[in-house]
Amino acid sequence: MKILVSADMEGATCVTCPDDVLPGGPGWERMRPLFTDEVNAAVEGLHRGGAREIVVNDAHWSMRNLMPERFEWPVTVISGRHKDLSMMEGVRDADAVVFLGYHAGAGLEGVLAHTYLANTITGVWLDGVRASEGRLNAAVAAEFGVPVVMVTGDDKTIEDAQSYAPKAVGIAVKDYVSRYSAACRTPQWSIRAIRKGAAEAVALAGRREPMVGPHRIEVEFDAEHLAGAVTVIPGVERIAERRIGFELPTMYEAIRCFKAVTTIASAAKEEQYG
Repeated sequence: MKILVSADMEGATCVTCPDDVLPGGPGWERMRPLFTDEVNAAVEGLHRGGAREIVVNDAHWSMRNLMPERFEWPVTVISGRHKDLSMMEGVRDADAVVFLGYHAGAGLEGVLAHTYLANTITGVWLDGVRASEGRLNAAVAAEFGVPVVMVTGDDKTIEDAQSYAPKAVGIAVKDYVSRYSAACRTPQWSIRAIRKGAAEAVALAGRREPMVGPHRIEVEFDAEHLAGAVTVIPGVERIAERRIGFELPTMYEAIRCFKAVTTIASAAKEEQYG
């Protein structure tokens, strides 16, 4: 039984503002141990539930946020950027995946809500449905026959997860107040809840029939020039002033194209005017 933990940071308890998640700053340094402890709790719970191999993919920003020296149970940590499947690296041969520290999607209510880019993107749609990173990543997992068995984050994240992984264990470690404010559970409460939830989630693990098929992704930006900039990617078409879309035969191809879209859009931004 091999389980992947895709670990993002915005959904950890007590994380409420950009300074908490931007690498290098004092807020990020303060939150790294709390984030790592939540991941460690998931690893412990998965082991106790019967998992024999656990891989943690550091999935936030620079993808070098976790503190491996704090892990107390056997685990492999994938650290660093430019991975083939980005946030979902390691999913190909997993029996289940846990989304830890996830958040709501761009343009929606949720603490630090966004989709891939911290700002710039105002909405993403997968096959006509508003999509968070969780929904996008769940579709990647489904293509490899891997179920999402647990999701942690704020209450809006758990509500979102019920639409793409209804059987998954959901642990809300904080409640949304505003994009930069939350009613947070204590780290001790979160650790206990995540440990217990992860142990229960192992029972949901087991590969499924792969869900392969074409997927369409549409992305809306906050500035029209960004929509024009990303059409240099073959197959990406402008469908409205600030909106683009593309369709590809597999989710593997679609998520990689989406990553290319976000990379080019980010490079096309001006510091002050966006």
